[in-house]
Amino acid sequence: MHVRVLGCSGSIAQGCRTSSFLVDDDLLIDAGTGVGDLTLDEMARIDHILLSHSHLDHVLGVPLLADSVMRRRGGRGPIQVHALPPTLEVLSAHVFNDLLWPDFTRLPRASDPVLALRPIALGEHLVLGRAGRTVRVLPARHSVPACGFAVQAGSGRDWVYTGDTGPNPALWAALAGREVAQLVIEVAFGESDQLLASQSGHHCPSSLAGELAQAPAGAELLLTHLKPGEHATIEAELASQLPGRRWRRLQAGERLLVD
Repeated sequence: MHVRVLGCSGSIAQGCRTSSFLVDDDLLIDAGTGVGDLTLDEMARIDHILLSHSHLDHVLGVPLLADSVMRRRGGRGPIQVHALPPTLEVLSAHVFNDLLWPDFTRLPRASDPVLALRPIALGEHLVLGRAGRTVRVLPARHSVPACGFAVQAGSGRDWVYTGDTGPNPALWAALAGREVAQLVIEVAFGESDQLLASQSGHHCPSSLAGELAQAPAGAELLLTHLKPGEHATIEAELASQLPGRRWRRLQAGERLLVD
């Protein structure tokens, strides 16, 4: 299984793109600004989008992608947008409302739209994409209803994306007994913003260090969602908080192999 890191930043700046991951070539996990690095043909091959929550840095690519590929889908049916019901409600009320953006769940025709919104639930198992990948919906703990995802590779091991989350015992309970190949987990703020991280449902180095004591053994630890301009500070603090622990920060554009 191949995962292309389109975006892994907590906000935008030159070279920084927000959260989006392309699994193989037809499953998009979150739809931040990194979607814009895909060609039109690559966008048109996406059949499923999984959204972790409703915040703009994770969803803004959905309406723009819909506009770009509406005439390129070639009768393949709507792109399925899978998310928790509160996330879909935000999209319907505040994005696809014909005020902020046209309602692409009814365009180009109500009988044949480019997008279809599909509710999911925590703990649900989905089978998605041309490869029939099994995806489990994981709990997240954020400032709005949120989730993460575990995508099963052909070997049976999981690629896990936590989405935006702070300390979250339910996540580790959900992963208990699972073999995790790669764990993509966020750390958005440095220690000077520890209170802000707690209030907004994000990690800082100390909270992440506390959580990783519960992480599945043997998982490659990949960090995402660091704020632009704060990488060096956060990485230095992580090195202090996690002595001897191997981890690395994801880079936009890199490709992961999960076997």
